[in-house]
Amino acid sequence: MQINILEYLEATAPRLPNKIAYSDGTEHLTFSQLHQASRSIGSALLEQGLAKAPVGILMKKHPTQVAAFFGVVYAGGFYIPLDMDMPAGRMEMILESVGARALIVDEKGESLARKLQFSGKILRYESLATTAIQEEALAEIRRRQIDTDPIYVVFTSGSTGVPKGVVACHRSVIDYTEALCDALQFSEDSVFANQTPLFFDAPLKELMPVIKFGATAYFVPKSLFLFPIRLCDFLNQHRINTVCWVVSALTMISSLGVLEKNPPRYLTTVAFGSEVFPKRQYALWREALPQATFYNLYGPTEATGMSCYWRADRALDAEEAIPIGRPFRNTDLLLIGEDGREVRDGEMGEIYLRGTCVTLGYYNQPEKTSEAFVQNPLQSAYPELVYRTGDIAYCNSHGELVFVCRRDAQIKHMGHRIELGEIEVAAQKDGGVDQTCCLYDSEKKQIVLFYTGSAQVDSLMENLKNHLPRYMLPALCHRLERMPLTPNGKKDRKQLAQRYFV
Repeated sequence: MQINILEYLEATAPRLPNKIAYSDGTEHLTFSQLHQASRSIGSALLEQGLAKAPVGILMKKHPTQVAAFFGVVYAGGFYIPLDMDMPAGRMEMILESVGARALIVDEKGESLARKLQFSGKILRYESLATTAIQEEALAEIRRRQIDTDPIYVVFTSGSTGVPKGVVACHRSVIDYTEALCDALQFSEDSVFANQTPLFFDAPLKELMPVIKFGATAYFVPKSLFLFPIRLCDFLNQHRINTVCWVVSALTMISSLGVLEKNPPRYLTTVAFGSEVFPKRQYALWREALPQATFYNLYGPTEATGMSCYWRADRALDAEEAIPIGRPFRNTDLLLIGEDGREVRDGEMGEIYLRGTCVTLGYYNQPEKTSEAFVQNPLQSAYPELVYRTGDIAYCNSHGELVFVCRRDAQIKHMGHRIELGEIEVAAQKDGGVDQTCCLYDSEKKQIVLFYTGSAQVDSLMENLKNHLPRYMLPALCHRLERMPLTPNGKKDRKQLAQRYFV
């Protein structure tokens, strides 16, 4: 039985030593180079007295960053990836909260690290990656590692302003990798284009299948997402056949007509997630790439990544939402109503996830952990922690799960319980609307709709009257030139609220 994620790399590197594992389009690491660098970094950390230590990673998005991740795991520790654009105060808060004893940096990362209030060691990647490999020391660490040892802590935003560090272990990542690869049918021939930053959990969709199969992943330069024609040039140049992107990255291409001018010709697998895909944009992709298989993915960081998938193997009715399908293998999903019981088919309930996908909780935040990682409400005979997602869904007539909205996106307005996601979907039926984001101004008691596209506000409001009851109509509509996005490509609701709710 596999108990360590590094077993993937150790099986693949001897088999495909000279094949490119990760590349940014200019520089790359082969599997042999990745294996060598990772073990060198692990050896260097052990020499520095950093066995089983939490280690921060402050490097640009580059293949060497992955080697740093694996190097920390070789030393028996867990890595904490940091964003170079992150405010210094947030970096310091994160490093302090995990008790990081060292920080692995590249040239730019070092200049930033020297300005931080950080008492641990600052270690240059280049020096670590050329250290002589200490085989016996690495072997001793491996003998004592078990599958529930943590391997990373990634930080999400916290409602109180304090970031929450989600702790994942070998077992949850291995199980996720096996289930994801089985569901999406990845192979050694898969060529990925990574879209998300490496300081989230999302890149696991590309990082882990690469070392499992001996596939290849290209890290798409962030700047290309501002120039969709050049972005598609990149995809075609490197013969990308697989993308697992957030919806906003895909809609940017389709909404600007690039699929007609310069389609990504080699794509055979298109997976999307994190947000609802506007049906009109989804249809444009399906029409442009009839040879591709499409998947809708769903899952939270607290359950290691994606937990459910829907393969687009049937046509959807005009009013039908794109389902999130069924849970991955070895993952169970419960729909729990407000009374704490499982709902019937067709009824809405909150998603609870159970299985080895559930991570270890929030680092050093027992109160926050106990709020979200709870006892299975359907049984009390023995301890069984499940993750309470805060997401509302129901099961359709096909036996597929359909995401509705976040629990905190349900509002009470004019005496009615309203799901803001329903308003967003209604707005997307307008042919002149590309992206939507609906918020509730609790101070003024107003529903506010933000959108991008060519539609005029007056005509959009008239169209909404054909789809929504009066009490659900937005009080205000704001047309945006560009939808603000978070670093991982999701709609930035917080920025919109700060900009307009004053």
